[in-house]
Amino acid sequence: MLVVGDEATLKIHVHTDDPGAAKLVFEGVGSIEREDIADMREQIAERAGRLRPATTACVAVASGTGMRRLFEELGTHVVEGGPTMNPSTNDILTGIQAAPGKGVLVLPNSKNVVMAAEEAARLSEKEVLVVPSLSQQGGLAALIELDPDGDVEGNAVRVSECLASIRVGGVAPAAKNDVEGRFARGDTVGFEDDKVVAWGGAGSTLAATVARIAEKAEIVTVIEGESPPIALGDLELDLPNGVEVELHTGGQPSWYWLVAAQ
Repeated sequence: MLVVGDEATLKIHVHTDDPGAAKLVFEGVGSIEREDIADMREQIAERAGRLRPATTACVAVASGTGMRRLFEELGTHVVEGGPTMNPSTNDILTGIQAAPGKGVLVLPNSKNVVMAAEEAARLSEKEVLVVPSLSQQGGLAALIELDPDGDVEGNAVRVSECLASIRVGGVAPAAKNDVEGRFARGDTVGFEDDKVVAWGGAGSTLAATVARIAEKAEIVTVIEGESPPIALGDLELDLPNGVEVELHTGGQPSWYWLVAAQ
């Protein structure tokens, strides 16, 4: 028992199996103004649950401070990299070994990273499956289906099925002149997957790209890159009634905005 205070007010800390009996001690000698009763057995069990390795952990390849944070908030171990910064097989293998799970799902999030991810999975002593995620925004959206307490194979099926239903795209400056003369290098271009679907001013290109990707969607996520021409808070997106919009700061290079719809 710990007792601190003065003649007027006491603060008492006690461990007991019978809180009611402890409170009866004060009958007739004072009043309890504030109490805080906690079950230490529950606290210990919760702590053990937090420290217990998951059945299935996830490793995702991502670039950008904000994008990394978004993945980590979902309990994912992040390996730095992307379409223009491909991580090595050893980088991914190190991430797999560091992930706190008996089994691991790997989201390469770029077609350029798939082979390295598959080789890392082959070399790992853990049970590892690679989910065919080819974009950061798609991989992030599909993680809603990950169950840390589920087995690796079941999680791979659920996340893969979710990925198949997600439409992705983005808006970026053109890397080269268009062979059809629609835009020049540096102009703003909108993509659905790898297909060019819009070009022109930054705001109008984003709006057209989002409108196309958002068809029949319930939620649209827009993730801001490291150097967007329009601030996230100034975006004007006209979407059908009932479609929710989530705006995030990703800080990813190369892309002004990444878009996912589900």
